[in-house]
Amino acid sequence: MKTIGEVAAELGVEAHVLRHWEQVGALTVRRDGNGYRLYDDTAVEQARTVLKLRRVGLSLPEVVAAMAPKKSAAQAVVRAKIAALEDEIARRRQAITFLRHAVECRHRYLDECPDCSSFVSDA
Repeated sequence: MKTIGEVAAELGVEAHVLRHWEQVGALTVRRDGNGYRLYDDTAVEQARTVLKLRRVGLSLPEVVAAMAPKKSAAQAVVRAKIAALEDEIARRRQAITFLRHAVECRHRYLDECPDCSSFVSDA
């Protein structure tokens, strides 16, 4: 069994983050007779999973849904996040294409360039 401070240090987060995760339902932690949180191996692994999901971009409500007992509900959330990330990648690639063109553009001002103008209208 570990204390909240030990788990926070192990995961590299502040204790208040673990309390918040518990408050929103992303983490389940046992309490001792005095009300202190006690993290068993299952709770630590659950916290580690929450952290991983947060680091890949899921919001806390998405994390809670992704950790739902019903696998189909969890998969739906993860699939939606994958689609959102793929859309973001496509937008970033378009931005890179535009910026590469802007660097090489022969026009003094980008608004004089038909290619640059078409990029802005497509965005």
